[in-house]
Amino acid sequence: MYIQRDAEESLIRWKNSSNRKPLILKGARQVGKTSLLKWLGANHFSDFAYFNFDEKPELRQFFEDTKDISRIINNLSIIHRNAIYENTLIIFDEVQECIPALNSLKYFNENLPGQAIACAGSLLGITLGKEASFPVGKVTFAEIYPLSFMEFLRAADDRLFDYLMNHSLLENIPDIFFNPVRDLLKQFFITGGLPEAVLALLEQKDIEHLSTTLKDITVSYKLDFSKHPVMKDVAKITHIWDSLPSQLGRENKKFIYQLIKSGARAREYEDAIKWLEQAGLVYKVNRCNEPRLPLAAYDDLHSFKLYLFDVGILRHVSGLDPIAFADKNRLFTEFKGALTENYILQSLRRNFDVIPRYWTSQNEAEVDFILQYKNKIIPAEVKSDENVRSKSLAFYNERFNPDIRIRYSMKNLSYDNNLINIPLFMADMTKKILDQHFQNDFN
Repeated sequence: MYIQRDAEESLIRWKNSSNRKPLILKGARQVGKTSLLKWLGANHFSDFAYFNFDEKPELRQFFEDTKDISRIINNLSIIHRNAIYENTLIIFDEVQECIPALNSLKYFNENLPGQAIACAGSLLGITLGKEASFPVGKVTFAEIYPLSFMEFLRAADDRLFDYLMNHSLLENIPDIFFNPVRDLLKQFFITGGLPEAVLALLEQKDIEHLSTTLKDITVSYKLDFSKHPVMKDVAKITHIWDSLPSQLGRENKKFIYQLIKSGARAREYEDAIKWLEQAGLVYKVNRCNEPRLPLAAYDDLHSFKLYLFDVGILRHVSGLDPIAFADKNRLFTEFKGALTENYILQSLRRNFDVIPRYWTSQNEAEVDFILQYKNKIIPAEVKSDENVRSKSLAFYNERFNPDIRIRYSMKNLSYDNNLINIPLFMADMTKKILDQHFQNDFN
């Protein structure tokens, strides 16, 4: 079973670009970077030559002995057992294991600009942050995320996917479509968006195999903790990771250092949090002092929330059994709605250029997310069920009078009194809904 990815379109645009630079795919381990590059090579190039620096560390010598791209290409052709031409996609996987290969991208760009070359690897964010001689300006970056729910839906039921994509954003969704999509969202909360986990459920329909898959992936993340950082930070990274279910399981999800370890202080753990961010395993959402443009100018750097990069991983490390799927909306509301809020953040993170913030007014109100959409600031509230009463969003509305407010819930799509209610399963369409709103004013 092949899972179509939204990132395919951007990869094809890169392939067809008249000013194509070497491509680097960033993203956490197991999000599908290698599979995407192999798909691109198989479907849009005459051939692809794949080189894995973790499996074959001896490849490093090709890049240490020379910076002559012609010689490197000749050597790689021998290993590939076929000539490498301009219409051959060269794939460097686990490229963080060979810094000379990473730095050679500069010479590919300058001396052989027609050659298509793309790189991927785990912990690339860590490697790039350390490598001072990295060829800045000579490469193109693309961020690869876990599957979104809409990608999951397309794989699970392409007819429901087509219906939502073509649905008028001004109308309610009939129950005959609403209910099965809601049930598939429950499944997505169980699997998350890592392709191997999704296939375990959709293709093999095996919950036990799914659980084993998520366990193995989580173990591999923990093994990575000891692979690259300064050794003094390894235990701190592990402590932060292990504390995340407790952090997100609280009513107020602000990150509390005391939940990591008694007596823990911010300055002791800053580097460890940064490592997890650069590894693509967590998203940091700062508190916004004032909801004004640009959001970054009003960050409270001392108050933030940490979310996991994948809702399925969060469910697994939190110990929530997939049996919760059998109950009506329990999976959305369990664990103080942490899965739902994490899911919404994942969707917003990949669809908006500016990372969302959150906003509080002392003990009076707290808005889950503040979005920067074009030149507008939009508050967004997350509700895990059909109970949508929200004093915080009303408080924010009275104080700042925003053009529009968003509420995510299990209620149907609607618009009333500058409030758009977006069903949880349509979170990936938020930007599309806002585009249509400001074009048509929902009239």
